[in-house]
Amino acid sequence: MRQIYNFNTKWGFSKEALEAPTTMPERWNWVNIPHTWNNIDGQDGGNDLYRGTAFYAKELEKMDLPKADRYFLEIQGANSSAILYINGKKLANHDGGYSTWRVDITDALEDKNLFVFEVDNSQNDRVYPQNADFTFYGGIYRDLNIIAVSESHFDLEYYGTPGIKVTPEVVGKDAKVEVEVFVKNVKETQKLVYTLKDAEGNVVAEKETPASETVASFEIENVHLWHGKKDPYLYTAEVCLKDEEEVLDNVSARFGCRTFEIHPENGFILNGEEYPLRGVSRHQDRWGIGNALLKEHHDEDMDLICELGATTIRLAHYQHDQYFYDLCDERGMVVWAEIPYISTHMPNGRENTISQMKELVVQNYNHPSIIVWGLSNEITMHGDSDEDLRENHVILNDLVHEMDKTRLTTMACVSMCSMDDPYVQIPDTVSYNHYFGWYGGDTSQNGPWFDEFHAKYPNIPIGCSEYGCEALNWHTSDPQQGDYTEEYQAYYHEELIKQLYTRKYMWATHVWNMFDFGADSRNEGGENGQNHKGLITFDRKYKKDSFYAYKAWLSDEPFVHICGKRYVDRVEETTKVTVYSNQPEVELFANGVSLGKQTCPEHFFYFEVPNTGETTLVAVAGDCKDESFIRKVEVFNEEYRLKEKGAILNWFDVTAPEGYYSLNSKIEDIVKSEEGATVFKEVMVSAMGSMMGGNSEKFDIAPMMKMLGSFTVLRLTSLLGATNVTLTKEQLLDMNEKLNAIPVVE
Repeated sequence: MRQIYNFNTKWGFSKEALEAPTTMPERWNWVNIPHTWNNIDGQDGGNDLYRGTAFYAKELEKMDLPKADRYFLEIQGANSSAILYINGKKLANHDGGYSTWRVDITDALEDKNLFVFEVDNSQNDRVYPQNADFTFYGGIYRDLNIIAVSESHFDLEYYGTPGIKVTPEVVGKDAKVEVEVFVKNVKETQKLVYTLKDAEGNVVAEKETPASETVASFEIENVHLWHGKKDPYLYTAEVCLKDEEEVLDNVSARFGCRTFEIHPENGFILNGEEYPLRGVSRHQDRWGIGNALLKEHHDEDMDLICELGATTIRLAHYQHDQYFYDLCDERGMVVWAEIPYISTHMPNGRENTISQMKELVVQNYNHPSIIVWGLSNEITMHGDSDEDLRENHVILNDLVHEMDKTRLTTMACVSMCSMDDPYVQIPDTVSYNHYFGWYGGDTSQNGPWFDEFHAKYPNIPIGCSEYGCEALNWHTSDPQQGDYTEEYQAYYHEELIKQLYTRKYMWATHVWNMFDFGADSRNEGGENGQNHKGLITFDRKYKKDSFYAYKAWLSDEPFVHICGKRYVDRVEETTKVTVYSNQPEVELFANGVSLGKQTCPEHFFYFEVPNTGETTLVAVAGDCKDESFIRKVEVFNEEYRLKEKGAILNWFDVTAPEGYYSLNSKIEDIVKSEEGATVFKEVMVSAMGSMMGGNSEKFDIAPMMKMLGSFTVLRLTSLLGATNVTLTKEQLLDMNEKLNAIPVVE
């Protein structure tokens, strides 16, 4: 009978060691798994996190293990490459930091054993990801287990397989269920016992076959469908490997029976019903913890996503913990699962994309929540697709269809990628990452862009895989693009909700992001080392106002929320106060006096509030109430204004003579002048060209100009750190001096 021995506690750890030890080190630090060495330096900015090799060591006496014929060490996540040594002998290595892998350690075990992991998250050109806007935390950050099994057992080694593959097919009111298992070293006398159970534990089907017959078919009459959040009903398939009546090994998998279609006109259809996919993307890290999450962290994340009312999650940009996929099954989330083939296509990385995709599909095949496999994300960020990149995508697309005939493929394209690029038409569906209104353009461009795509390619299902803007604890009554205020983020999402949620043809929309997350190369917004596009802060302690904008549209739980609770001091005589609610009518009271009732089908209610002295505001919507407080001040509270930390230059350091350009000018204004455009392009092509391997001819400035035109040059340069491009203070001042000599073109 299979037994699992948890192997998480008391590992020696060192970043200073130069090679794998052959005896247990005495002076290493003690850590428990899950563990990452970048939980601090991967979140504090400066792009200076330790990316290199570290070692873990632990002793184990064989007598402490359960008695068994064979032992397999299971590593659920070691980022990004790892080598396993036992008693000084190299046993296995693995490339890819987000998936489970296992090693047969039976023959290497002695009475007393030294286990050593050499884990490496350093930069290379063959293991994804290498260039992306998030921290690549190094470490063994998910569970370690030793699995003890009989000589005859279910397969544990093939791409981290669970050993069981369940394929349900809904036929009318019934379901046909095929259960396939993968066995090793079975004998003629052995048998397989299959049992299907419903959610209440009742047996609905069972069968016994010889161990050599590894595929069994069943029928479930009047099947209870898995229907997303409305009814996430799960069955369980259990299979025992027996020798006479002795159970040698066992596996099980929960599964759901459902049909789905992604229709280019009607969006997502679940079990024959339109089921709009409106939700969020999620990264797997936390403040001070990195990616070494515990179950309670996953539980809290899921609870918050459910509170929002989301119906879908894009689990970006890599394979997430199996525990979280299980939660998605249980809570009825529709999931986009993907590999970290992201930002930069590496010709030497093709085999790694294939192995990571095989692991993703093999390990997650049984989850009913998953409906699409993601091939890549923003892979043409640095230019158009080329033949090698397209071929890589065709290989992955064909591979997925061969491995899984029940699901579709998708990918996330970056804004600059032409909708006419041939690679856009490779997968079954496609989504775009658009930030009009934050990184360039304005909010009104989002909906029309999708209309244009839909009109041009009416048979390709189109969605929005990323959209968002950053917000910290900065505030204003006059929100502007790029100010990092909570008020602009709220305005941005109000506009995007109205545009995206009313376009029925969009197969899915995913906010970027549900939570703020670690991005050590970012130095912006006044809190370095993070991407602050989350609807909730990195520590999960504060729900930004934009969270409640989505809750108003998506959640059935009655509520009312007054925005701007952190924006107390206000200078204007009359101030705008926004209220979000999913109730049909809202009334706002100021110091007990009603300011009127409003109805709004868009769930966003705007009140003009007299601002004198101190005012207690109370919003009432049905049985729901919310309260906030504002105060009249004569001078704007500077605590509310963005202050950059560690910036090479701040806006006030820049010489900006009236009537001439400077680093504080918007790019779209500078390029109106031929001289200004030349200066800007010279510097940017040189900087971006270094990212292109020194070949600046590869870099096309036009897409960036279109996307980022509303940025000031200074803000753009602060963002380039996220793509590992930096400009020195001297370069910036030289550029500013040249711009100062060019008159503004009206």
